This record gives sequence, structure tokens and C-alpha cells, in this order.
Amino acid sequence: MAELAENNKTGPQDQTAAPATPKDRIAPRRRRKGRRYVVIFLIVAVLAVGGYYLWRYFSTYEDTDDAQIDGHVNPISARITGHLVDVLVNDAQHVKAGEVLARIDPRDYEVALEQAEADLHNYEASLGNSRLQVPITTRDTGSQLKSANASKASAEAALESAQQQLKASQDALETAQYQVTQAEATHKTDTDNVGRYKLLVDKNEIARQIYDTTVDQAAADQATVEARKAAVRQAEQNVRVQQAAIQQAQQQIVTAEASIEAALTGPEQVSAREAQAKSAAAQVEQRKAAVDQAKLNLSYCTIVSPVTGIVGKKTTEVGQNVSPGQQLMAVVPLDDIWVTANFKETQLQHMRAGQRVTFTVDAYDRVYKARVTGIGGASGSRFSILPPENATGNYVKVVQRIPVRIDLDPGENADQLLRVGMSVEPKVYLH
Repeated sequence: MAELAENNKTGPQDQTAAPATPKDRIAPRRRRKGRRYVVIFLIVAVLAVGGYYLWRYFSTYEDTDDAQIDGHVNPISARITGHLVDVLVNDAQHVKAGEVLARIDPRDYEVALEQAEADLHNYEASLGNSRLQVPITTRDTGSQLKSANASKASAEAALESAQQQLKASQDALETAQYQVTQAEATHKTDTDNVGRYKLLVDKNEIARQIYDTTVDQAAADQATVEARKAAVRQAEQNVRVQQAAIQQAQQQIVTAEASIEAALTGPEQVSAREAQAKSAAAQVEQRKAAVDQAKLNLSYCTIVSPVTGIVGKKTTEVGQNVSPGQQLMAVVPLDDIWVTANFKETQLQHMRAGQRVTFTVDAYDRVYKARVTGIGGASGSRFSILPPENATGNYVKVVQRIPVRIDLDPGENADQLLRVGMSVEPKVYLH
């Protein structure tokens, strides 16, 4: 084009110029070829730079379509056996924490509570009596010991007196027996004299008065013998009385010693009473626990929601008999949800907790912001009911998936539109 412009400038006078040489024709071709190479180079460079940035962009995040919204599903179950008299909620109903969901007939548990309280009052009365017996036993054993010691001292004094009186009675008996012997000897002598004097009186050898005096003396001696024998019998009776008194005193001493030994066990008796009081106190505590349990069982008749959320999986109706552990429904809280994303193990090389995440759900046309909270401790297959067994020899390598927990940023689910189980497509930005 530059050559044509030059020719036009020269005008007609140049038309008679000499024809172009081959060298002049080669130069424009080379210039055109060089421009082509430059264009190709520029295109390759642009593609290379674009490919680099495109590669860099795609290498900055990892994504997956094997992810879903996860959260707590709180099962609501009965804690006692009973008959449902009221069910106040339905599926998909929003409930608040503490709101009544259902009621069980409380009459059986009210009776059980009254019985437990009556038992408690009975055992509390027994405890009061047991505690009262402790000081009473302490005082009684002390007074018993004093009384037993006094009884023993009195019995010992009575024994000593009876022994002294027995000795005196024995001495009196010996004296009386001696006097009887003397009286009998005197009576025998006088009796013999009466016989001799009788012969002499008959022969008038002695005066009759002497004979009569001897007869009177013999009669008096007989009376004396009888009196002395009566005194012996009285002395023997006194000896027997004193011997009985000694035996009685000895028995009283034995009884007093037994009372002393019983009174000396006072500390053991007090300890036994204290043990009874402690046992009664333990029984009272046991009955208090029974009352508390009865109150708990009565409170379990009212079934309330533990969290704020949405009711689901309701399987109970009024009139149904329920048992402990039987699930009646479930409550899903919407303010505590997260994303569980199952990434391939080949995608976890640069993934770390705290990395930024964005995700979308099929239900809504918006992007949610979140953060990686943690990476699971095992693959999903290891948590299955039947984990794979790779020692059979038929092993085929399969890329495993690891669950990654992703928590939403504050305020991202303020409208509580997300539901547990929704499909999620997250992107975890690695850089």
C-alpha cells in the first residue's frame, strides 16, 4: 500500500520508470509473513495467559455436588408408661422450647406420689423416735449402773449383817444346848435323889419335908429342861433364819452384779440406738428419693419440646398407650444447621479448617457464605453398618469420600429457610 501511494505521488511522469526487480517483490512477502507470526504469537500468548489464569482460578477452590444441609433431629419419646390423653401438635408445626407437645394421663402417678409422701412421713416419725431413744438410753444405762452399785452395796451390807447374826445365833444355840445338858444333868440328879429319898421316907429315916423338897426340885428341873430345849429350838430357828438371810443377800449380790454388767454395756446400747437412728435416717433419705422419683414421673406426664424448631415424623395419636423410649415425634431446630460435604480424598490435599466457602441450594437463588469447620475422622464407608473388607483379595481401589463440616457465617440463615437434607453445591476456596 505504501508503494502505491508513492506511485500516485510521482504521477504520470513515473510510468516510464524501470520495472521492479525480484528482490523488490520478495520484501513485501517477508513483511506480511512476519506480521502473521506476530499475530500467531500474540494469540498463543493470550491463550497461554488466559489458560494460566483460568487454571489458577479453578485451582483456587474445590467443589462437589455430594453435599447436603445437616442438623440436629431431636427425637421426642416417652419416659414413662401411660395413656396419651392429649396431643397438641401436628407435622410441620413450629414449636418453641418448653412448649407442651403431648400429655399422658397423670392419675396413676399422682397416687404413687401420695403413697411415697405417706411412706416418707411414716419413716420420718420412726426417725424422730429413734433419735429420742439415744439420750433416753444414755440416761437409763447411767441410772441403772448407779442403782445396781447401790443394790450391790446394800446386799453386801445385808450379807455381812446376816453373817454376824448367824454367828450370834450359832453361839446362842451352843449356849442353849449346853444349858439343856446342864439342866438334864441336874434333873437326873434330883430324880435319883427322889428315888433314894422315897426309900428313906418310907423307913422314916429322913424327914418327909426333905423328900417333898427334892420332889419339887425334880419337877422344877424338868421344867427347866423343857425351857432350855425350847430355847435350843428357838436358837436353831434363828440360825435357819440367818442362813436364809445370807442366801438371800448372796442372791441379791449376784443380781446386782448382773445389773452392773448390763449397765456397763450402756455405750454399746447407746451405739446400737445411734445405729438404729442412722438406719432410720437412711430410710428417710431413701423415701425422699422415692418422693422425688414420683414427682419426676408425674412431671414426665407432660411432654415438652426441648428446642425451638419444626415438628416432624409424628407417629402418635390420642388414646395410644406409650412406653419408655417409644419415639412419638421429632423436632428439628432451624437455628443450628451446617453443611456436610463429602469430598473425594484427592480434593483434601490443601483443604484446611477456617477456609472460606460459598454454596448454593437448589431451592433458592442465592449464595450462602460459610467456613470449613473440620474434616471427618474417617470415610463414609467406614461409618456404614457393614464396613468394606479389603482383605479378601478381590480388592478394587475406589476413591473414597471424606465428610467435611461447613458452618454458616452468622446471619446467613436468619430467615431460617434452609432445611435439613437439602442438596448443596459448595465451593471451598483453598487460597
